[in-house]
Amino acid sequence: MSWHPQYRSSKFRHVYGKAASKDKCYDCVPITRNVHDNHFCAVNPHFIAVVTECAGGGAFLVIPIHQTGKLDPHYPKICGHKGNVLDIKWNPFNDFVIASCSEDATVKIWDIPKHLLTRNITSPKKELLGHVRRVGLIEWHPTANNILFSSGYDYKIMIWNLDTKEAVISNPVKILDVHKDVVLSMSFNTDGSLLATACRDRKIRLIDPRAGTVLQVASYKSHRVNKVLFLGNMKKLFSTGTSRWNNRQIALWDQNDLSVPLLEEDLDGSSGLLFPFYDSDTHMLYVVGKGDGNIRYYEISPEKPYLNYLMEYRSHLPQKGIGMMPKRGLEVSACEIFRFYKLIPTKSLIEPISMIVPRRSESYQEDIYPLTTGAQPALTAQEWLNGVNKGPLLVSLRPGSGAVNSLPQFPEPEPLLKTTDLSQHQDRGGKMPLEGMQKSSEIGDNRKQLKVEEKLPKNEKMHLSNGFDIFECPPPKTENELLQMFYRQQEEIRRLRELVNQRDVQIKQLELELRNLCMDTGGY
Repeated sequence: MSWHPQYRSSKFRHVYGKAASKDKCYDCVPITRNVHDNHFCAVNPHFIAVVTECAGGGAFLVIPIHQTGKLDPHYPKICGHKGNVLDIKWNPFNDFVIASCSEDATVKIWDIPKHLLTRNITSPKKELLGHVRRVGLIEWHPTANNILFSSGYDYKIMIWNLDTKEAVISNPVKILDVHKDVVLSMSFNTDGSLLATACRDRKIRLIDPRAGTVLQVASYKSHRVNKVLFLGNMKKLFSTGTSRWNNRQIALWDQNDLSVPLLEEDLDGSSGLLFPFYDSDTHMLYVVGKGDGNIRYYEISPEKPYLNYLMEYRSHLPQKGIGMMPKRGLEVSACEIFRFYKLIPTKSLIEPISMIVPRRSESYQEDIYPLTTGAQPALTAQEWLNGVNKGPLLVSLRPGSGAVNSLPQFPEPEPLLKTTDLSQHQDRGGKMPLEGMQKSSEIGDNRKQLKVEEKLPKNEKMHLSNGFDIFECPPPKTENELLQMFYRQQEEIRRLRELVNQRDVQIKQLELELRNLCMDTGGY
């Protein structure tokens, strides 16, 4: 009896991590020595921000993303806080606005100038005063503009509406007072209608942020949670923490039932925290260890075993914090699907690490770059506060496609072949030339091919090259689905045009061969 190994088909089985060369790193950066468990780094396509050491108060650096190499020791800082900066986050819809929180119990919003910084920035655009103890976490809402969440050591989560003219805001629009200890982690679902939190009391809570109610609580005693993460639209939560025996542990939860985890797995006996990152486009999960140089990555599937281990990036240099580039800032020509920015305080170095899918072709790889979250908000702050839910607006990463602010205006479908007056194609005898006849027959062949595909059984049904099946796809129900279908159809039209052009070339070659053959036979 032969043994057949269980191979799993995946485009991402051979993803590997590639550290940037020394000249592409950021050197001589005074990275903070604070022991707070946060990323200490925030990245967008224009800037990299990193919390730094500063005498008398807290500060962070904002460095243009292309300004690699050694940093000037007198490089200007953003230094308006009176205590250590604990967390920084870029506004997802404005690459020149960043939020920071500090031990001084304040949250500050900063405008970063588009030109190079020449002096320290000390006055923020807005200051949020509401917490009575230090603020350890901040998160921007994923789809609504100018909505910010902050969590402090007063055990409260505050929701701020920044769509106001006041420079100092002391009244949050909502206070979530449902925790009995410090909140260690916050994560939103895709449309921002739900908030998952990990608390120092070892419980995971699923919260409706607008109602302020706790929908579910996970108090599984054998998993002491540190970080929690929503896995996109998979209806699952992922958490990292420690086991009863103080091993580092990961766990996967069903969003609708947090009583028992779907899966839990011990990783190792190290003491450092595990930071999870999820890429909803590729369904890949990255687990980054604090205090070691490893990045483990998995692929998430909706069915068992749910978590499929792929590979581990190893380095001898330990990371204190980590930053993540949004998808719109990746280098698609190099098949880069994720990029980390690793903080190495022992060398005062920030090292970019690219996760790459090995491909030979240099053309745009649409199968690994589906439509992704863009830089435009789907809702205003007031719409979200009024109860409206909306998924993120999607954009294509294809070079030159540009951002999509709203649904595109659908143009009239262009014919595959430009039709002109038939009389121009007819010769004096009233017959069409061979080339025109061949083109019309090609269109007929394509129609026949579509009919054949409809008649094929399910297990043999032909699919179009970009993975879009026009016969089984249900009609779009949401704006994003409609947008996605539009782009797929545009791509299919482009592919069919290329196919027609190739057939035209083949027809001309056959005509030449036929003409040569006629001339040879006529010579005899």
